[in-house]
Amino acid sequence: TAASEVLTRDGWDDFAHLFGGVWLQAVAALDVSGEPSFPRVHGSEFWAWLAAHPEERAAFDRAMAQGWQGRLDRLESVDWRDGELFVDVGGGNGSLLVALLERHPRMRGIVFDLPETVRDEQALGDRCTFVEGSFFESVPHGDTHLLSTILHDWDDHSAQRILKTVRAAAGERLIVLDSVIEPGNPPDGAKWLDLLMLVIAGGRERTADQWRMLLDDSGWRATRIGQGMIEAHPA
Repeated sequence: TAASEVLTRDGWDDFAHLFGGVWLQAVAALDVSGEPSFPRVHGSEFWAWLAAHPEERAAFDRAMAQGWQGRLDRLESVDWRDGELFVDVGGGNGSLLVALLERHPRMRGIVFDLPETVRDEQALGDRCTFVEGSFFESVPHGDTHLLSTILHDWDDHSAQRILKTVRAAAGERLIVLDSVIEPGNPPDGAKWLDLLMLVIAGGRERTADQWRMLLDDSGWRATRIGQGMIEAHPA
């Protein structure tokens, strides 16, 4: 069908593989404990499982690159400056950052992610570099740091650790691309994603108030929250 044909394309077929495979198995095992079911089903927590299965890690990285156009459009609402150094923390294969640099030819960028991240460093170009590491330990210094669909993977304690690590290397601002759960009971994709994050890794989506509290407790002051985008500055 016209809808399912999308799932045969590069990247989206990897999403179909994950949703119809290990994620589905974890969702089927969800119970009332409030604990992630993925480790119980697959024998280890999600990120360790990916590290131990390189082909699955490659599929995950390709899947996470999908939807970068929408994230790029959200980033265009930011007032960028010439010469700015932009650090994409947990930036995967760098597709989002490369696209941003194409629109802003006087900016420079760093993609920061785990060593096992599947990427083509030659495709990053001469204004972008890949740096290996863990955002629980340290991140490269820069003018603006981006966390794109990263914090929702983690509980509040772990998310605070990430935010404090970024704060230690921060220049002027932090951009977070993540869902913001709206009040009330109408259907909302963020609420469904909240459940999936619990199943996979014990993560969560957050309301605007929860985002403010998380940022305040991590040394940041939120200046914009809404429509899938948060902007904050060092407090």
